Amino acid sequence: MVMKTRILLTLVLTMACANAFGQKITDASYSTIGYIGSDGTVQNANYSTIGHFYLDGTVKNANYQTIGHIKSDGAVQNANYQIVGYIKSDGTVQNANYSTIGHIRDGKIQDAGYRTIAHADGVKAKWAAYLIFFW
Repeated sequence: MVMKTRILLTLVLTMACANAFGQKITDASYSTIGYIGSDGTVQNANYSTIGHFYLDGTVKNANYQTIGHIKSDGAVQNANYQIVGYIKSDGTVQNANYSTIGHIRDGKIQDAGYRTIAHADGVKAKWAAYLIFFW
């Protein structure tokens, strides 16, 4: 299972790096709502930068102020290091009380009832899940 996860992550990172302009994030109707670049820059549909993901798990807004952290164990923290949720290895997204609030599956961002609310093909699952919490 660990090897499969590593292979999947490698493929996702390779796909993300292959597109210098960023992976497109669309809503449920496939209208573009933003982009996430291979360098972790988050842009809205008009290409204005609204945030940044960093390899160490730090998430910053457009003004480079830290707004949260994604820990290696899947814990999601706000800027004050308080846990606001969890991203499970199977793509389940939970709030701080362990209630399921969404799912990241096959490039889809889904709500708790598995209704697709956005598409994020080629975007790292943790980054896509983080969008549920903060953007």
